[in-house]
Amino acid sequence: MTYEDKTDKIKFDWKRIFFILLGLGLFFYIYFSPPWNDAIDPLGKAFPLSKEGKASIALFMLAGTWWVFEVVPIGLTSIAIGVFQALFAIRPAKEAFRDFMDPAVMFIFGSVVVGLAFTKTGLTRRLAYKMLEIVGERTSMILLGVCLMSAGLPLFMAHTAAAATVFPILMTIYALYGEGERPTRFGKALFIGMAYSAGAGSIISMLGSARAPAAAGMFKEFTGREIGFFELAKYMFPIGIVMVILIWIILMIFLRPEKKTIVGLKEQVKSLSSELGPMRREEKVVILCVIGVVITMSLQSFVPALKALDRSAIILVSTLLFFIFGVLTVKELEEIPWNIILLFSGAMSIGFCLWKTGGAQWLAINWLAMFKEAHWAVFVLGIAFFVLVMTNFIMNVAAIAISLPIALVTASYLHVAPEAVLYASLVTAGMPFLLLIGAAPNAIAYASGQFTGGEFFKYGIIPSVLLMIVLAIALFTIWPILGMPILNG
Repeated sequence: MTYEDKTDKIKFDWKRIFFILLGLGLFFYIYFSPPWNDAIDPLGKAFPLSKEGKASIALFMLAGTWWVFEVVPIGLTSIAIGVFQALFAIRPAKEAFRDFMDPAVMFIFGSVVVGLAFTKTGLTRRLAYKMLEIVGERTSMILLGVCLMSAGLPLFMAHTAAAATVFPILMTIYALYGEGERPTRFGKALFIGMAYSAGAGSIISMLGSARAPAAAGMFKEFTGREIGFFELAKYMFPIGIVMVILIWIILMIFLRPEKKTIVGLKEQVKSLSSELGPMRREEKVVILCVIGVVITMSLQSFVPALKALDRSAIILVSTLLFFIFGVLTVKELEEIPWNIILLFSGAMSIGFCLWKTGGAQWLAINWLAMFKEAHWAVFVLGIAFFVLVMTNFIMNVAAIAISLPIALVTASYLHVAPEAVLYASLVTAGMPFLLLIGAAPNAIAYASGQFTGGEFFKYGIIPSVLLMIVLAIALFTIWPILGMPILNG
């Protein structure tokens, strides 16, 4: 063994060790710090921060540091979230680890299984080849097609299910790029673009996620007014489509594909399409199951009898049917990316931890208190920015539930219409462009192996800034033109 081989064996990754210690240092510094001051809401009511609430913020900082810099596998960071809650008496272990099997996590599991079924049966190849026949050989047009498809599907289904459906299609497309499995700019753009666009599309429809129906319910409770299915789409569609185009432009600037065209792609696609032959029984079973799931979830907004059904149970029916009809086997079950499932499990656990210990409420009140004397636009954008930050760390439904009630109370003092607060919050809640845990499509895209958590964060800064700019423009121009009240009195 040479001297160089010996030094390679004992070489430490000092950068990794630094960020491990940084996360731990932030945790212990906050955990053992003296009690923090109460948060004071606009009515003068004090909200003390409990020891557990302060500890949840400490854990929030540790998890964020480890997730951004990927110092350990992202699934292991999620496990650490549960372990720290139990060891440091932040929450009982039974509660901390129960969140790992929350219905939302099972929905992610079901969505991933749908993707596996599409891949195994060959449906992904059919869809990919059909898309490539339409968009042609130019990589720029392929990226645009991917962005539009990823944003379009959440108009009719949850953006998690949409991302799980698109993911295997993108794997097939990338295989035709001719660079094997190694990361490339084109690969990064494909999968990051899918995640970002799925979020942008999900804000347009009530069917895109759980956050819009939840927010509409809170809005009715506070104001007595209903938010209709088409009313949401009217105000959100312009922002959603503008963001999809901006996402594509950003990708073409910062992740411009190495190749302008995939030479011979048309002929290759025709040949591969002919090899698939007629649609097989397994493919038809998958299509029927997925259509059934999508229709059932879509009708929940219109049929009262279906509202009681949990979305996770609906999508898991398809999982059962795939195995009953022999579409999938135990082998496919073993191929599920559990690292990604654990990532989302940890996100659920830290989200509930912040919520139930009062840590998130304390953060929200302190943040919004800074804007109670500000210009109305600064106040609304301040709310939106808080939701944008929080939704990168915790469930977007939780981010809305924490901030919206406080924001609606504060809005009345500044004569801001509640609709402006609601829609601004929903815009940013749907587009967590910075952290993998911010939304399931982010985690699903990460499974491609094309980018790191740090790269995802870096490329997400510019679209996050642009999102705030687009929202500001909408507040002053687009929404008033469409008839949204912005100010009261």
